[in-house]
This record gives sequence, structure tokens and C-alpha cells, in this order.
Amino acid sequence: MKRIHVTAAGFGVVVAGIVALVVAVSSGMATTTKPLAAGGNALGLKQTPLGNTIVAANGRTLYLFEADKSNASSLSRAGFAVWPAFTSARKPHAAGGVSAAHIGTITGPGGSRQVTYYGHPLYYYVGDQKPGETNGQGLNQFGALWYVVSSRGNAVARAPSTAAPATTQSANGYW
Repeated sequence: MKRIHVTAAGFGVVVAGIVALVVAVSSGMATTTKPLAAGGNALGLKQTPLGNTIVAANGRTLYLFEADKSNASSLSRAGFAVWPAFTSARKPHAAGGVSAAHIGTITGPGGSRQVTYYGHPLYYYVGDQKPGETNGQGLNQFGALWYVVSSRGNAVARAPSTAAPATTQSANGYW
């Protein structure tokens, strides 16, 4: 039988990494799964390195999950820790370039009202911390790929351009 020796420093690095991951996921869920503040239930467009993409009123990029079915989320409970649902306490509405006729809701995690666009349940990514970030683009997690959403409700399945994004479409900087 072979003995494995783990140094105290090596063990400390592993524990620190696990703690950092738990804190990052927990803090991301705490700030992104709550319904947005007043006026925060709108979908709009924001120019990103991937083109015009769907964002919440707070400017945060929204994603679709390729494993979902029309108007039904297939994301696991663990998945919602990394990809929190975009929820709204009130009926969501459209702003600048988004089709109001294609915005809907489904029953989301914990009975919340998860917003859909063209039947795609919408999610935030905890790795996006600022408005317009698209760090979740093209990730293969929880059984399928994740993509930002175009104004026509399609997955934008390409890599970001290296060019700087153009100016936003409104004075408030989000659409």
C-alpha cells in the first residue's frame, strides 16, 4: 500500500480554493437571483463585443441554455448557483429593440417568475460582474452550451470581437 503525504501548505491551498469558490457562488446568487428593483423588469439591448445582446434593466447580460425546451428550464439546482434565473416580480416589459410580444414568464426556482424571451428561459452568469460583460459566452456547463441572446431571440454562437463596443442606444447606458 502506497502512502500519500500531503503538506500543510498544499492542504491549505486546496481549502482556500474551495472556500473562495463557495463565497463567489454564494455572493453571486445573493445579488442576482432577487427580482430587480423598481423599473428593473425590462429587457433591453446593449452593444457588446458580441453585437447587440439582450440585457436586464441593470445592464447585466442575459443568456440562454441550449438544453432548455421552449418555455421550460432544464437547469439543475446546482446549475442555478452559477446561472441564476432572471426573475421579475411584475410583468416584464420591452425597451429599445426588444419585441414585447415575445417576452413571457415561466415558473422558476422556488416558485419565482422566470423571464423568457422567444420561449427561452433567461439567466445571468455569476462570472459577469459589470453591465455588458459576456464571460459566460460559449461555456459548456451543466450539460449544454450557454449563449447570449440576440434581439430576435436567437443564440449568438460566436466568439467576442476584439473591437471596442459601440456606444449604447440610450442616455441611461443600457439600451
